[in-house]
Amino acid sequence: MSFNDKAHNTAETARGKAKEAVGRATHDRDFELEGKFEQVVGHLKQAGEKVKDALKSGSNRKEP
Repeated sequence: MSFNDKAHNTAETARGKAKEAVGRATHDRDFELEGKFEQVVGHLKQAGEKVKDALKSGSNRKEP
């Protein structure tokens, strides 16, 4: 996973947490749900990057 991708995905997750907290504090259910959605998207992107990294490292191995 490149550093930029990881930072972007982490920022997206953090932004989602902030939106969720603001939505909860202001009783704005839509904003709260939007924040939860952004958190899920950030986590899914991170998981996808980890899968790509695993596939790359697996394809670099030599068979015995």
